[in-house]
Amino acid sequence: TTGASSNSDSSTAVEFMEDNPNGGCHIYRNGYYRAGISVVEGILEVNIIQMTSIQMTESQAENSLVDFVVTCQGSLPTDVCTVVSDPTCQVSKSVVCDPIIVTDECLLTIRRAFEEPGTYCINITLGDDTSQALASTLISVNGGEST
Repeated sequence: TTGASSNSDSSTAVEFMEDNPNGGCHIYRNGYYRAGISVVEGILEVNIIQMTSIQMTESQAENSLVDFVVTCQGSLPTDVCTVVSDPTCQVSKSVVCDPIIVTDECLLTIRRAFEEPGTYCINITLGDDTSQALASTLISVNGGEST
């Protein structure tokens, strides 16, 4: 036992330590404690509602640009991350994260570049200080066009 202390309600808190066979120790505290809990709504749902290829000029043809229109329910996000992976969603090719400002309705457009044609798994994560929500889709990029 390492000592006793008094709280404002005159109850006694006792603290003791015990050696653990794995080399550490456990601390046990008995007494009355008070804590506040805040319940926050968080981001409840994310949906990719539209994907649109951006037509580019001949000089910009090395990259295909795609706009993803995304909606969400719950609290408003403060950042967005896009993970581009292989078609199995197992091997990540790139990760891009950006801060965003959403004012009153969660509807945003995210533009991403694809360096070469192919099929990709796209994970879009919206987050704030207390929560994250994810939406995924497969996209086929064919030299300036996407499906």
